[in-house]
Amino acid sequence: MSDLRIGIIGYGARGAMSRHAHRPGGGSVVTVVADPSPRGRKDAQERYGDDVAYVDDVETLLAEHEVDAVMILAPDFAHAKIATATLSRGIPTFTEKPMAITLEDADAMLGLAREHRAKLYVGHNMRHMPVVRQLKAIVDSGRIGRVRAVWCRHFVGTGGDFYFKDWHAERAKATSLLLQKGAHDIDVIHWLSGGYTRRVSGIGKLAVYGDITDRRDNSDRRMWDWYDAEVFPPTAQKELNPVIDVEDISMLHMTLDNGVLASYEQCHFTPDYWRNYTVIGDAGRIENMGDGGGDQIHIWESRSSGPGHPDAVEVISRGDGGHGGADPNLVQEFLRFVRDGGATDVSAIAAREAVATGTRGAESIRQGGIPLDVPPVPQDVREYFDNGQA
Repeated sequence: MSDLRIGIIGYGARGAMSRHAHRPGGGSVVTVVADPSPRGRKDAQERYGDDVAYVDDVETLLAEHEVDAVMILAPDFAHAKIATATLSRGIPTFTEKPMAITLEDADAMLGLAREHRAKLYVGHNMRHMPVVRQLKAIVDSGRIGRVRAVWCRHFVGTGGDFYFKDWHAERAKATSLLLQKGAHDIDVIHWLSGGYTRRVSGIGKLAVYGDITDRRDNSDRRMWDWYDAEVFPPTAQKELNPVIDVEDISMLHMTLDNGVLASYEQCHFTPDYWRNYTVIGDAGRIENMGDGGGDQIHIWESRSSGPGHPDAVEVISRGDGGHGGADPNLVQEFLRFVRDGGATDVSAIAAREAVATGTRGAESIRQGGIPLDVPPVPQDVREYFDNGQA
Protein backbone atom coordinates (compact mmCIF):
# COMPACT_ATOMS: atom_id res chain seq x y z
CA MET A 1 0.00 0.00 0.00
CA SER A 2 1.61 3.25 -1.14
CA ASP A 3 1.76 6.30 1.09
CA LEU A 4 -0.83 9.01 0.56
CA ARG A 5 0.83 12.18 -0.71
CA ILE A 6 -0.23 15.08 1.53
CA GLY A 7 0.02 18.78 0.69
CA ILE A 8 0.13 21.21 3.61
CA ILE A 9 -1.29 24.69 3.04
CA GLY A 10 -0.22 27.13 5.73
CA TYR A 11 2.56 26.50 8.22
CA GLY A 12 1.95 28.90 11.07
CA ALA A 13 0.43 28.42 14.51
CA ARG A 14 -1.17 25.07 13.62
CA GLY A 15 1.45 23.94 11.13
CA ALA A 16 3.06 21.48 13.52
CA MET A 17 -0.13 19.40 13.51
CA SER A 18 0.85 18.25 10.01
CA ARG A 19 3.55 16.07 11.55
CA HIS A 20 0.87 13.51 12.34
CA ALA A 21 0.38 13.05 8.59
CA HIS A 22 4.08 12.50 7.91
CA ARG A 23 4.72 8.78 8.33
CA PRO A 24 6.95 7.71 5.45
CA GLY A 25 6.29 4.06 4.78
CA GLY A 26 3.45 4.10 7.29
CA GLY A 27 0.56 5.23 5.13
CA SER A 28 1.07 8.93 4.44
CA VAL A 29 3.82 11.40 3.75
CA VAL A 30 4.00 15.18 3.45
CA THR A 31 5.32 15.95 -0.02
CA VAL A 32 4.79 19.70 -0.40
CA VAL A 33 4.19 22.70 1.87
CA ALA A 34 2.74 26.00 0.66
CA ASP A 35 3.15 29.13 2.77
CA PRO A 36 3.51 32.75 1.61
CA SER A 37 5.94 33.67 4.41
CA PRO A 38 9.66 32.86 4.40
CA ARG A 39 9.37 32.03 8.10
CA GLY A 40 6.61 29.50 7.46
CA ARG A 41 8.59 27.76 4.73
CA LYS A 42 11.76 27.82 6.84
CA ASP A 43 9.99 26.28 9.84
CA ALA A 44 8.48 23.57 7.65
CA GLN A 45 11.86 22.79 6.08
CA GLU A 46 13.44 22.47 9.51
CA ARG A 47 10.85 19.84 10.36
CA TYR A 48 10.63 17.93 7.07
CA GLY A 49 14.03 18.45 5.43
CA ASP A 50 14.94 18.65 1.77
CA ASP A 51 12.84 15.75 0.51
CA VAL A 52 9.71 17.92 0.70
CA ALA A 53 8.92 20.72 -1.78
CA TYR A 54 8.29 24.26 -0.48
CA VAL A 55 6.26 26.76 -2.48
CA ASP A 56 4.86 30.26 -1.98
CA ASP A 57 1.21 29.76 -2.79
CA VAL A 58 -1.67 27.38 -3.32
CA GLU A 59 -1.74 27.92 -7.07
CA THR A 60 1.82 26.67 -7.45
CA LEU A 61 1.14 23.66 -5.26
CA LEU A 62 -1.87 22.64 -7.33
CA ALA A 63 -0.23 23.35 -10.68
CA GLU A 64 3.12 21.66 -10.08
CA HIS A 65 2.53 18.92 -7.52
CA GLU A 66 0.29 15.86 -7.47
CA VAL A 67 -1.25 15.22 -4.07
CA ASP A 68 -3.78 12.71 -2.77
CA ALA A 69 -5.11 15.09 -0.12
CA VAL A 70 -4.45 18.50 1.40
CA MET A 71 -4.56 19.93 4.90
CA ILE A 72 -5.54 23.61 5.14
CA LEU A 73 -3.85 25.01 8.25
CA ALA A 74 -4.00 28.66 7.18
CA PRO A 75 -5.77 31.46 9.13
CA ASP A 76 -9.57 31.24 9.38
CA PHE A 77 -10.32 33.91 6.79
CA ALA A 78 -8.36 31.97 4.16
CA HIS A 79 -10.09 28.60 4.61
CA ALA A 80 -12.96 29.11 2.18
CA LYS A 81 -10.90 30.51 -0.71
CA ILE A 82 -8.31 27.74 -0.47
CA ALA A 83 -10.94 25.03 -0.10
CA THR A 84 -12.72 26.35 -3.19
CA ALA A 85 -9.56 25.68 -5.18
CA THR A 86 -8.92 22.22 -3.76
CA LEU A 87 -12.51 20.95 -3.70
CA SER A 88 -13.09 22.16 -7.27
CA ARG A 89 -10.28 19.83 -8.33
CA GLY A 90 -11.81 16.91 -6.44
CA ILE A 91 -9.01 16.78 -3.89
CA PRO A 92 -9.85 15.37 -0.44
CA THR A 93 -9.58 18.37 1.85
CA PHE A 94 -8.95 18.77 5.57
CA THR A 95 -9.59 22.30 6.78
CA GLU A 96 -9.03 23.60 10.25
CA LYS A 97 -12.07 24.79 12.15
CA PRO A 98 -14.00 26.98 11.77
CA MET A 99 -14.53 25.79 8.22
CA ALA A 100 -15.32 29.38 7.17
CA ILE A 101 -16.07 32.75 8.78
CA THR A 102 -19.40 33.26 7.01
CA LEU A 103 -22.40 30.99 6.64
CA GLU A 104 -22.47 31.63 2.90
CA ASP A 105 -18.90 30.36 2.48
CA ALA A 106 -19.58 27.31 4.65
CA ASP A 107 -22.61 26.36 2.54
CA ALA A 108 -20.63 26.94 -0.65
CA MET A 109 -17.94 24.54 0.58
CA LEU A 110 -20.54 21.85 1.20
CA GLY A 111 -21.92 22.42 -2.28
CA LEU A 112 -18.52 22.17 -3.96
CA ALA A 113 -17.57 19.03 -2.05
CA ARG A 114 -20.81 17.37 -3.08
CA GLU A 115 -20.65 18.56 -6.71
CA HIS A 116 -17.09 17.37 -7.26
CA ARG A 117 -17.32 14.32 -4.97
CA ALA A 118 -14.35 15.68 -3.03
CA LYS A 119 -14.11 14.43 0.53
CA LEU A 120 -14.42 17.32 2.99
CA TYR A 121 -13.24 16.94 6.57
CA VAL A 122 -13.24 19.74 9.15
CA GLY A 123 -10.76 19.65 12.02
CA HIS A 124 -13.04 19.80 15.05
CA ASN A 125 -10.45 18.09 17.21
CA MET A 126 -12.46 18.42 20.42
CA ARG A 127 -14.60 15.48 19.28
CA HIS A 128 -11.45 13.46 19.90
CA MET A 129 -10.58 15.03 23.28
CA PRO A 130 -10.90 12.55 26.17
CA VAL A 131 -13.11 14.86 28.26
CA VAL A 132 -15.63 15.29 25.44
CA ARG A 133 -15.60 11.62 24.45
CA GLN A 134 -16.20 10.56 28.03
CA LEU A 135 -19.05 13.04 28.46
CA LYS A 136 -20.53 11.73 25.20
CA ALA A 137 -20.22 8.12 26.34
CA ILE A 138 -22.07 8.87 29.58
CA VAL A 139 -24.85 10.65 27.69
CA ASP A 140 -25.16 7.83 25.14
CA SER A 141 -25.33 5.22 27.90
CA GLY A 142 -28.63 6.68 29.07
CA ARG A 143 -27.31 7.07 32.59
CA ILE A 144 -28.68 10.60 33.03
CA GLY A 145 -31.81 9.99 30.96
CA ARG A 146 -32.86 12.12 28.03
CA VAL A 147 -30.80 15.28 27.61
CA ARG A 148 -32.85 18.40 28.26
CA ALA A 149 -30.22 21.13 28.61
CA VAL A 150 -26.52 21.75 28.03
CA TRP A 151 -24.56 24.66 29.48
CA CYS A 152 -20.98 25.58 28.61
CA ARG A 153 -18.76 28.17 30.27
CA HIS A 154 -15.49 28.89 28.51
CA PHE A 155 -12.87 30.72 30.53
CA VAL A 156 -10.23 31.93 28.05
CA GLY A 157 -7.37 32.94 30.31
CA THR A 158 -5.04 33.49 27.34
CA GLY A 159 -7.52 35.71 25.51
CA GLY A 160 -5.47 38.89 25.59
CA ASP A 161 -2.39 37.07 24.28
CA PHE A 162 -3.93 34.72 21.73
CA TYR A 163 -6.86 36.66 20.29
CA PHE A 164 -6.35 40.40 20.68
CA LYS A 165 -2.84 40.85 19.30
CA ASP A 166 -3.39 39.75 15.71
CA TRP A 167 -6.08 39.25 13.05
CA HIS A 168 -8.40 37.40 15.46
CA ALA A 169 -9.37 40.79 16.90
CA GLU A 170 -10.87 42.01 13.60
CA ARG A 171 -14.43 41.29 12.46
CA ALA A 172 -13.26 41.51 8.84
CA LYS A 173 -10.93 38.54 9.36
CA ALA A 174 -12.65 36.53 12.10
CA THR A 175 -16.31 37.67 12.16
CA SER A 176 -16.45 36.85 15.89
CA LEU A 177 -14.61 34.81 18.50
CA LEU A 178 -17.82 32.80 18.62
CA LEU A 179 -16.23 31.14 15.57
CA GLN A 180 -12.52 30.85 16.38
CA LYS A 181 -13.17 29.68 19.94
CA GLY A 182 -16.90 29.14 20.15
CA ALA A 183 -17.16 26.86 17.10
CA HIS A 184 -15.48 24.16 19.19
CA ASP A 185 -17.96 24.45 22.03
CA ILE A 186 -21.06 24.95 19.90
CA ASP A 187 -20.14 21.77 18.05
CA VAL A 188 -19.68 19.88 21.33
CA ILE A 189 -23.02 21.20 22.62
CA HIS A 190 -24.69 19.94 19.43
CA TRP A 191 -22.93 16.56 19.69
CA LEU A 192 -23.87 16.01 23.31
CA SER A 193 -27.44 17.16 22.66
CA GLY A 194 -28.02 15.19 19.48
CA GLY A 195 -29.44 18.23 17.69
CA TYR A 196 -28.64 21.53 15.99
CA THR A 197 -29.47 25.11 16.94
CA ARG A 198 -32.43 26.59 15.08
CA ARG A 199 -32.85 29.81 17.08
CA VAL A 200 -30.22 31.87 18.90
CA SER A 201 -30.01 35.12 20.83
CA GLY A 202 -27.03 36.71 22.51
CA ILE A 203 -25.51 39.52 24.49
CA GLY A 204 -21.91 40.60 24.59
CA LYS A 205 -19.51 43.50 24.41
CA LEU A 206 -15.90 44.58 24.07
CA ALA A 207 -15.50 45.17 27.79
CA VAL A 208 -11.75 45.27 28.47
CA TYR A 209 -9.36 45.16 25.53
CA GLY A 210 -10.95 48.00 23.58
CA ASP A 211 -9.84 50.44 26.28
CA ILE A 212 -6.15 49.51 26.00
CA THR A 213 -4.39 52.08 23.82
CA ASP A 214 -0.99 50.39 23.53
CA ARG A 215 -1.16 48.91 20.02
CA ARG A 216 1.27 47.31 17.55
CA ASP A 217 1.15 45.62 14.15
CA ASN A 218 2.23 42.09 15.13
CA SER A 219 2.15 40.59 11.64
CA ASP A 220 5.90 39.98 11.92
CA ARG A 221 5.40 37.72 14.95
CA ARG A 222 3.38 34.72 16.16
CA MET A 223 1.49 34.25 19.38
CA TRP A 224 4.27 32.38 21.15
CA ASP A 225 6.63 35.26 20.37
CA TRP A 226 4.58 37.68 22.44
CA TYR A 227 2.86 35.37 24.95
CA ASP A 228 3.73 36.13 28.58
CA ALA A 229 1.86 34.27 31.31
CA GLU A 230 3.10 36.74 33.92
CA VAL A 231 1.06 39.61 32.51
CA PHE A 232 -1.96 40.15 34.77
CA PRO A 233 -4.50 41.67 35.18
CA PRO A 234 -5.74 41.79 31.57
CA THR A 235 -5.72 45.60 31.64
CA ALA A 236 -1.90 45.37 31.83
CA GLN A 237 -1.67 43.91 28.31
CA LYS A 238 0.38 45.86 25.76
CA GLU A 239 0.97 45.78 22.00
CA LEU A 240 -2.57 44.79 21.08
CA ASN A 241 -3.73 44.65 17.47
CA PRO A 242 -4.28 48.08 15.87
CA VAL A 243 -7.91 47.12 15.09
CA ILE A 244 -10.06 45.53 17.80
CA ASP A 245 -13.76 45.24 17.08
CA VAL A 246 -14.76 41.75 18.25
CA GLU A 247 -16.35 41.09 21.62
CA ASP A 248 -14.23 39.88 24.53
CA ILE A 249 -17.26 38.54 26.41
CA SER A 250 -20.25 36.82 24.78
CA MET A 251 -23.27 34.85 25.98
CA LEU A 252 -25.63 32.85 23.79
CA HIS A 253 -28.99 31.17 24.35
CA MET A 254 -29.85 28.41 21.88
CA THR A 255 -32.98 26.42 21.08
CA LEU A 256 -32.18 23.18 19.28
CA ASP A 257 -34.29 21.34 16.74
CA ASN A 258 -34.94 18.49 19.20
CA GLY A 259 -36.16 20.75 21.99
CA VAL A 260 -32.93 20.87 23.98
CA LEU A 261 -32.09 24.28 25.47
CA ALA A 262 -28.45 25.35 25.59
CA SER A 263 -26.30 28.24 26.67
CA TYR A 264 -22.72 29.22 25.91
CA GLU A 265 -20.65 31.80 27.77
CA GLN A 266 -17.18 32.88 26.63
CA CYS A 267 -14.89 35.33 28.46
CA HIS A 268 -11.41 36.38 27.32
CA PHE A 269 -10.24 38.17 30.46
CA THR A 270 -10.51 35.47 33.12
CA PRO A 271 -7.37 34.37 35.00
CA ASP A 272 -8.10 30.66 34.37
CA TYR A 273 -8.25 28.78 31.06
CA TRP A 274 -10.62 25.81 30.76
CA ARG A 275 -14.05 24.72 29.59
CA ASN A 276 -16.87 23.60 31.84
CA TYR A 277 -19.75 21.58 30.37
CA THR A 278 -22.93 20.75 32.25
CA VAL A 279 -25.34 18.24 30.72
CA ILE A 280 -28.73 17.94 32.41
CA GLY A 281 -30.93 14.97 31.66
CA ASP A 282 -34.28 13.98 33.12
CA ALA A 283 -32.55 11.35 35.29
CA GLY A 284 -29.32 13.05 36.31
CA ARG A 285 -26.61 15.59 35.60
CA ILE A 286 -22.92 15.50 34.65
CA GLU A 287 -20.28 18.22 34.77
CA ASN A 288 -16.55 18.25 34.10
CA MET A 289 -14.31 19.76 36.77
CA GLY A 290 -11.36 20.59 34.56
CA ASP A 291 -10.89 19.45 30.98
CA GLY A 292 -7.48 17.80 30.98
CA GLY A 293 -6.17 14.34 31.71
CA GLY A 294 -6.49 13.49 35.40
CA ASP A 295 -9.32 15.97 35.99
CA GLN A 296 -12.78 14.73 36.85
CA ILE A 297 -16.31 14.36 35.55
CA HIS A 298 -18.89 14.47 38.35
CA ILE A 299 -22.13 12.55 38.04
CA TRP A 300 -25.25 13.32 40.10
CA GLU A 301 -27.95 10.65 40.10
CA SER A 302 -29.82 11.11 43.38
CA ARG A 303 -31.46 13.88 45.41
CA SER A 304 -29.18 13.10 48.34
CA SER A 305 -26.09 14.35 46.49
CA GLY A 306 -25.04 17.97 46.66
CA PRO A 307 -22.32 20.58 46.05
CA GLY A 308 -18.96 18.84 45.92
CA HIS A 309 -20.61 15.50 46.68
CA PRO A 310 -21.57 13.78 43.43
CA ASP A 311 -22.82 10.22 43.39
CA ALA A 312 -19.94 9.13 41.16
CA VAL A 313 -16.70 10.49 39.72
CA GLU A 314 -15.02 9.54 36.46
CA VAL A 315 -11.38 10.47 35.91
CA ILE A 316 -10.59 12.01 32.53
CA SER A 317 -8.14 9.91 30.53
CA ARG A 318 -4.71 11.15 29.51
CA GLY A 319 -3.68 11.10 25.87
CA ASP A 320 -0.43 11.61 23.98
CA GLY A 321 -0.23 14.55 21.59
CA GLY A 322 -1.84 17.97 21.30
CA HIS A 323 -5.17 18.64 23.00
CA GLY A 324 -5.00 15.54 25.15
CA GLY A 325 -4.21 13.27 22.23
CA ALA A 326 -6.99 14.70 20.07
CA ASP A 327 -4.74 16.09 17.31
CA PRO A 328 -3.04 12.82 16.27
CA ASN A 329 -6.36 10.96 16.42
CA LEU A 330 -8.04 13.66 14.35
CA VAL A 331 -5.41 13.49 11.59
CA GLN A 332 -5.45 9.69 11.55
CA GLU A 333 -9.22 9.70 11.16
CA PHE A 334 -8.89 12.09 8.23
CA LEU A 335 -6.28 9.91 6.53
CA ARG A 336 -8.40 6.81 7.04
CA PHE A 337 -11.37 8.68 5.58
CA VAL A 338 -9.32 9.67 2.51
CA ARG A 339 -8.15 6.13 1.90
CA ASP A 340 -11.19 4.07 2.89
CA GLY A 341 -14.17 6.42 3.30
CA GLY A 342 -16.86 5.56 5.80
CA ALA A 343 -18.26 7.26 8.87
CA THR A 344 -16.22 9.71 10.96
CA ASP A 345 -16.78 11.19 14.39
CA VAL A 346 -16.13 14.62 12.88
CA SER A 347 -18.99 15.93 10.73
CA ALA A 348 -18.93 18.48 7.91
CA ILE A 349 -22.61 19.19 8.54
CA ALA A 350 -21.96 19.76 12.23
CA ALA A 351 -19.05 22.05 11.35
CA ARG A 352 -21.38 24.10 9.16
CA GLU A 353 -23.98 24.22 11.93
CA ALA A 354 -21.36 25.56 14.35
CA VAL A 355 -20.53 28.34 11.89
CA ALA A 356 -24.23 29.06 11.35
CA THR A 357 -24.91 29.32 15.08
CA GLY A 358 -21.80 31.40 15.74
CA THR A 359 -22.44 33.89 12.96
CA ARG A 360 -26.14 34.26 13.80
CA GLY A 361 -25.22 34.59 17.46
CA ALA A 362 -22.79 37.40 16.66
CA GLU A 363 -25.48 39.13 14.58
CA SER A 364 -27.91 38.88 17.49
CA ILE A 365 -25.39 40.42 19.89
CA ARG A 366 -24.77 43.31 17.48
CA GLN A 367 -28.49 43.86 16.98
CA GLY A 368 -29.35 44.24 20.64
CA GLY A 369 -29.92 40.58 21.46
CA ILE A 370 -32.86 39.90 19.17
CA PRO A 371 -33.57 36.18 18.57
CA LEU A 372 -32.53 35.03 15.10
CA ASP A 373 -33.39 31.87 13.20
CA VAL A 374 -30.54 29.62 12.11
CA PRO A 375 -31.26 28.21 8.63
CA PRO A 376 -30.94 24.43 8.34
CA VAL A 377 -28.96 22.56 5.71
CA PRO A 378 -31.22 21.26 2.89
CA GLN A 379 -32.21 17.67 3.64
CA ASP A 380 -30.59 16.17 0.54
CA VAL A 381 -27.27 17.87 1.34
CA ARG A 382 -27.42 16.72 4.94
CA GLU A 383 -28.14 13.15 3.91
CA TYR A 384 -25.20 13.13 1.51
CA PHE A 385 -22.71 14.16 4.19
CA ASP A 386 -24.31 12.20 7.02
CA ASN A 387 -24.03 9.08 4.85
CA GLY A 388 -20.26 9.44 4.61
CA GLN A 389 -20.05 11.44 1.36
CA ALA A 390 -20.34 8.17 -0.54
